[in-house]
Amino acid sequence: MKSNRTTSLARGIVWSSWWRRLLSYVLLDIVLCAVVLGCFAAWGSARAKAENLPQGTIAYRTARDPLDRIVYDITLPNTEHTRYRLSEYLFGFWPVLLVIGTGQAISLVALPFSTRRVRRKLQPLNDLALAAEELGNAASSDMHKIENLEQAIHSASVDSPHVATGDKDLRSIEVALNSLLRQMQEAKLQQMRFVSDASHELRTPIQVIQGYVNMLDRWGKQDEDVLDESIAALKAESQHMQELVEQLLFLARGDSGRHTLQHERFNLATTIEEAWEESRMIDEAHVYTFDVVGSDPSNPAFELVGDASMIKQVARILVQNAVAYSPEGTEIALKVGADATGAFFRVQDEGIGMSEEDAAHVFERFYRADNARDRREGGTGLGLSIAAWIVDAHEGSIEVLSRKDVGTRFTVRLPRV
Repeated sequence: MKSNRTTSLARGIVWSSWWRRLLSYVLLDIVLCAVVLGCFAAWGSARAKAENLPQGTIAYRTARDPLDRIVYDITLPNTEHTRYRLSEYLFGFWPVLLVIGTGQAISLVALPFSTRRVRRKLQPLNDLALAAEELGNAASSDMHKIENLEQAIHSASVDSPHVATGDKDLRSIEVALNSLLRQMQEAKLQQMRFVSDASHELRTPIQVIQGYVNMLDRWGKQDEDVLDESIAALKAESQHMQELVEQLLFLARGDSGRHTLQHERFNLATTIEEAWEESRMIDEAHVYTFDVVGSDPSNPAFELVGDASMIKQVARILVQNAVAYSPEGTEIALKVGADATGAFFRVQDEGIGMSEEDAAHVFERFYRADNARDRREGGTGLGLSIAAWIVDAHEGSIEVLSRKDVGTRFTVRLPRV
C-alpha cells in the first residue's frame, strides 16, 4: 500500500513533467523558426545586394519539398522572379537541426522511464510523511494518557498524596508527583505543628500574666510582697513573650524570603572573639575560653564574605544554649579554625548533654530534648532553629555532638567565596 502510493505519486510527477517539457520544446521550436526566418531574410537581402538585384520579400510558393516552399522572392523589372530557397540556406545547418530534433525526441521518449528514479527521490519524503502520521497517532495516544494523568492529579490532594494512572509510561512522572505531594504534605504538617506550638508558647505567658494580674487585683493593693512578686513575674513573662514574638517574626520573614543578608568581607576569628568578650562580661557564673586553632585571629584564612552581625548572632545563640544547660562554674569554650574550603568555629560546654536521638531533632522549631530543657530555663525552643537558618543562608553547615552528662559541642562551618 505504501509502495503503490509512492509509485502513483511518482507517475503523476513524471507525466506532468513530460507535458511541461513537450510544451517547452514546442515553444523553443517556434522561437527557433522565427529566428531562422529572420536570418533567412537577412541572408537573402545580403545575397541580392551582392548580385546587384533589388530587395525582395519572403514568400510561400507551391513545391514538393516543404523547405522549398519558403523562398526569398525578388521581382525583376521585366516581371521575372528570382527566388532563393530556404532549403538552400539551411543546407549548411542541417546537422545542427538534426541534433536538436533528435535530442528533443530522445528526451521526451526517455522521460516516462524515470518513474523509478523519481520514486527513489520521493522515498525520504514518503518516510517522513509516514513518520508524521505515526507521530500523530502517538500524540493522540499521549493526549489520552495526559488526560488520565490530569484526572489522577485532580483526584489527589495534600491530605491524600497519591497519583496513580496504571500506565507504565507515566510511572516516572507519578513517582515525581507523589514525592512532591509528600513534601507538600510534610510542609503542611510542619506548618500546622509550628502554628500549634507557637500558640501554645504564647498561651503560657498570657495565662501567667493573667494569673498575676488577678492576684494583683485581689491582694496586691495591700500586700507589697505580692505586688513586688507580681511586677517581677510580669516583667519576666513580657520579656519572654517579646523574645518569642521576635523570634517567630524572624523565622516567618526568613521563610517568606524577606530577610536580606548584608554581605561584606569580615574576619570570623575577630567576630567570634567579640562574642566571647561579650559573653564573659555578661555571665560571670561560667568560665569562658577562646582559642584560635593553629594560627592567630589576623590570619587571612579567616577572611570570609557574609553578614558578620548574623554570624555573631549564631555564636550568641550557641553560647546562650550552653549557659542554659551547663552548671555554674563549668567551662564554655569557643574555638576558631580554618581549612582549605573555609573557616569554622565551635562552642563546647560541660552541661547536661543529650542523647543521639534528641541531637538529630535539636534544630527543629520548639523542640526540647527532655524535661530538663523546658521553658523554666528561659528558652523558647527557637534559638537553634534561627541559628540553623542563618548558617544555611550562608551556604554553610552546623553540626552537633552531644553526650549525656558530658556536654555538647556545636560546630559551624562557613565556605570561603
